[in-house]
Amino acid sequence: MDTMCGRFAVTTDPARLAAELDAVDEVSTVTGSTDDVEDPAERKEAPRTPGVNYNVAPTSSVMTVVARHSHDHPDDDPALRIRAMRWGLVPAWSKEIGKGPLLFNARAETVTEKSAFRASVKSRRCLVPMDGWYEWRKGGAGADGKPTKTPYFMSPQDGSRVFMAGLWSVWRPRAADNGGDGGSGQNGAPVLSCTIITADAVGDLRGIHDRMPLIMPFETWTEWLDPDHPAPTELLGPPAPDVAAAIDIREVSTLVNKVANNSPDLLAPVEPHPEQGTLL
Repeated sequence: MDTMCGRFAVTTDPARLAAELDAVDEVSTVTGSTDDVEDPAERKEAPRTPGVNYNVAPTSSVMTVVARHSHDHPDDDPALRIRAMRWGLVPAWSKEIGKGPLLFNARAETVTEKSAFRASVKSRRCLVPMDGWYEWRKGGAGADGKPTKTPYFMSPQDGSRVFMAGLWSVWRPRAADNGGDGGSGQNGAPVLSCTIITADAVGDLRGIHDRMPLIMPFETWTEWLDPDHPAPTELLGPPAPDVAAAIDIREVSTLVNKVANNSPDLLAPVEPHPEQGTLL
């Protein structure tokens, strides 16, 4: 598991995102089970509805974009769907949620090899929409002798949204656990979960961290989300230089360090530290 890309911000809600993408909203319209999910085994109680969140952290319920066939019309082309998932992939073979590593990131270079991700990368690939993500740049030792960490927010220069490559999984509690909640928090119902894929950082982003979430440009969505065919291996390569060049990098307040802080103030630029003023 990679340790970066552990926070991001999103300022839209499922209904608006579905309208923008001409996708099926399986979040806002769901109060019980998702009746139009193509696999009846994937029908589930919806997790807490995700929406505007300026400080999204692992284990949160997040919006994802998938392409899936309709259960009632399996021969139709797959349709884009907005689904709520737990951020932190739970492999289908896990005995219990919360006992293993918190798989909120997956390295692009090894995602096809790791047992936690191999099944998902074949046919359960997704996109995780966000306005941008936070990263902490390590500096010199502070008063406590530990390296300082300065938070930055990375987002498109044109104010648009970015969609990160991700994987998802369906976890089902064992039959013996069905008398309780099976660790799902949903009375034993299946749990959908996801992870964000990371790659080597490129361009100026390398000045913040050596890794970055894998941005998936719009023209690659069809191949990446295709549930019937593997994704081309080249889609797992580092982002193109022009993709990274379109990302704005700004220092933000240390308020983001605490997950409990959640407001637009987290996105506001602050004056750079003197020793970092010429970084970018």
